[in-house]
Amino acid sequence: MESITLYFREGPSDKVYQASISQKDDGYHVHFAYGRRGTTLNTGSKTQTPVAYPIAKGIYDKLIREKMAKGYKPGVAGAVTPPPESPNKHTGIHCQLLNPLHEQQLDQMLLNPDYWMQEKLDGRRLLIKKAGDQITGINRLGFPTAVPEPIAHEAAQYPRDFILDGEAVGDTFHAFDLLTIGPEDMRPLGFAVRYLRMRNMLNVFDHPHIRLVQVMFPSETAGQLQRFKQEGKEGVVFKHKDAPYTPGRPNSGGSQFKYKFHETASFIVTKLNGKRSVSLILFDGEKVRPAGNVTIPSNHDVPEPGTVVECRYLYAFKESGSIYQPVYLGPRPDIRAAECTTAQLKYKTEAEA
Repeated sequence: MESITLYFREGPSDKVYQASISQKDDGYHVHFAYGRRGTTLNTGSKTQTPVAYPIAKGIYDKLIREKMAKGYKPGVAGAVTPPPESPNKHTGIHCQLLNPLHEQQLDQMLLNPDYWMQEKLDGRRLLIKKAGDQITGINRLGFPTAVPEPIAHEAAQYPRDFILDGEAVGDTFHAFDLLTIGPEDMRPLGFAVRYLRMRNMLNVFDHPHIRLVQVMFPSETAGQLQRFKQEGKEGVVFKHKDAPYTPGRPNSGGSQFKYKFHETASFIVTKLNGKRSVSLILFDGEKVRPAGNVTIPSNHDVPEPGTVVECRYLYAFKESGSIYQPVYLGPRPDIRAAECTTAQLKYKTEAEA
């Protein structure tokens, strides 16, 4: 396989771009991966179907020329694993998604002896699958994605196959659930069983870039929750100790919930406003609603119209639907545009007026 890793560093920008050619059947594919250095990269393919090698080589060389014209330079390969060979082919593995916990339910949850709490990390959802010597990253939608090299290297040290669920923050993977280990499918078992097996698994090999997300029990959850808030953490997750790992999101309720300290939502970029500002929209049933504007920080690329992005905000105005004090967090290629709905929003209350 022919591949190259390019780097761009200027001011606050520190980015990586990878391109590669891989053979499949009687043809060739050109794959790419890009993003900030040390993070889980966005991946894709320039060839939807196999093409002849001269065509693939032409596409590959053009990509390299375009990036180097923008200031990218070759560097030492190995910052991240190579782009997946089939980034558009679904892995067949679906992650579990949780409904939000409402404020009025929080106290009851903190006192419930059947629920265990974990910190919710502010990272990118990532599942790691080990099959023999092969390490595959899987994103929130179930498609292959690149894995930071330190994480992939350590995952490969475990002697058995497995699938772990967690969040990637830079070059650290925070593991919070176990789907399979060896030939065993752990998903039908309760969370308590899965967690203890995962803890035992991670105790048998060295992995400074793979960290276990600790659980907290009812006797300590209230104090830990307040500490997380004071430290500016993302939020917490509550899981019933007997709950199985169920792919997808329940229509309502469920046995596992997320509680975020900061309001965040996914939006669709509709146009560029100039001066590093973009307009946002959301779906409201069959209608499209404006959701305001957000400024793009200098360490982020300005997203193109149609891109799904994540923003933090204080609240939304019911009348206009616009978000107040938005902060741009980055693109979300692992979220479908159809998920960008007004149902995500927290609106301004009378107490905040």
